[in-house]
Amino acid sequence: MDVTGLMAQSARLNADRLAVIHGERRLTFGEAWSRGLRLANALLGLGIRPGDRVGVLEDNSIEAQDFFAGAAAAGLVRVPLYARNSPGAHLHMLAHTGCRAVVVAEQYAHEVDAIRHELPDVEHVIVRDAAYEEWLAGHPDTDPAVAIDPDDWFIIRHTGGTTGRSKGVAYSHRSWLAAGRDWFYNFPPMQAGDRCLHVGPISHGSGYLYTPTWLSGGTNVLLDHFDPAATIAVMERERIGYMFAVPAMLNALAHEPSAGGRDWSALKVLQVGGAPVADDTALLGRDVFGAVLYQGFGQTEALPVCMMGPDEWFADVEGSQPLRSTGRALPFVSLQIRDPDDPAVELPIGEEGEIAVRCDGQMTGYWNDPVATAERITADGFVLSGDIGRLDRNGYLYVMDRKDDMIISGGFNIWPAELENVIADHPAVVEVAVFAVPDDRWGETPMAVCAVADGVDTGDTAVAEEIRALCADRLGSYKKPTHVELSATPLPKSPVGKIQRKVLREPYWSAQDRRVAGT
Repeated sequence: MDVTGLMAQSARLNADRLAVIHGERRLTFGEAWSRGLRLANALLGLGIRPGDRVGVLEDNSIEAQDFFAGAAAAGLVRVPLYARNSPGAHLHMLAHTGCRAVVVAEQYAHEVDAIRHELPDVEHVIVRDAAYEEWLAGHPDTDPAVAIDPDDWFIIRHTGGTTGRSKGVAYSHRSWLAAGRDWFYNFPPMQAGDRCLHVGPISHGSGYLYTPTWLSGGTNVLLDHFDPAATIAVMERERIGYMFAVPAMLNALAHEPSAGGRDWSALKVLQVGGAPVADDTALLGRDVFGAVLYQGFGQTEALPVCMMGPDEWFADVEGSQPLRSTGRALPFVSLQIRDPDDPAVELPIGEEGEIAVRCDGQMTGYWNDPVATAERITADGFVLSGDIGRLDRNGYLYVMDRKDDMIISGGFNIWPAELENVIADHPAVVEVAVFAVPDDRWGETPMAVCAVADGVDTGDTAVAEEIRALCADRLGSYKKPTHVELSATPLPKSPVGKIQRKVLREPYWSAQDRRVAGT
């Protein structure tokens, strides 16, 4: 099966149902697919051929749905660019995938113009300006009937790229469908007419829910930016049944004063993923929205891996801590913990090592990067996640940290995420990053930089000591941060919203010739 044929089938079988909403604009499946076909014919008419890569720079909109459907109908490979990225990042993503065209929203056209002269392969830039609607209507809505093989490429998604250049992860039609199917495996069934809200861009994590919603006859509701109060209003007004949120969004929504007392009876699934979620955030989210929180774990290279719903997430399980875990492996996933020093060796239950995954939604490799591919895919076909974790005897997976961020202090391994999860529970802390800094006695020692709530004095040594004591109490004295810095400003983040530990860490290592230290 392929995405194109299934999207066309759903458009035919649900022609009069509502397919997409953005603000006041609403399209039925018939209308939305017709626009997609017009765009497909327009792109093919420019000489672009099935299998060619086409970049897109946009926010969520009706026009974003045009391209989602149009690229599929034309057999093109979508290369989403990220609006928060720099022009240099756009240049890299377009150049190394060999894009022949770029579709860009008018507000971002200047960013593409600035790099156009460095992109000899890009033959066409289609700007969605005031003339777009007339241009689109000038092309036929007949089906170009492009032949699609399930193993043809469908989309190239780029990794976050917190260090170095981001890598392109290509999904085939087959693997994209498998990923969407497995995301929904543990969810309550989606009915025709159910609505899925996309707060984040459909080029990112929320996009994995887009295709399954379309294929189920559901309605994709699009927001072009995140505002907690406005999102809460849309969730209730549009009777949202499904949505994806990163933990920071869930935290903002749960703390939004207007969230209380709303009618959440339509809400079936609020899926949380993309980063670790603090206990307090999860518990508050449950209190506000009800028993609808699902936690998913995966990464661009292999997903989904784990999923658990509210009955499991907040349960008491002897020998396990579901609240601190990412859930259990989905039924069609092979999940192992491998020796970080010898990835061919699987470690026993309970030991910490690198999380390794084999699933239907995994990459076959990085786009045009055989060296990086060989580093991440084992001889037996597992994707090495770069995350350190452990499995307990009940099958729950605990993510300890990124492998490269490990702190070795006095011979003990300390994973920053373990400290961050504890520190995030302190009422003064809004967000936190923990990283290694050089130490004359221990070689390396943990340092915590905490963005604090309004009204908290960043020079308050009592708060810093409370944070250190909290870590010592929960994790043991040897794991507590030696240094705690309080900040009144948000911590630096990558274009996809991940806190950049390495940016914070770099000043402390600038005098070192390596980014590790021993004693």
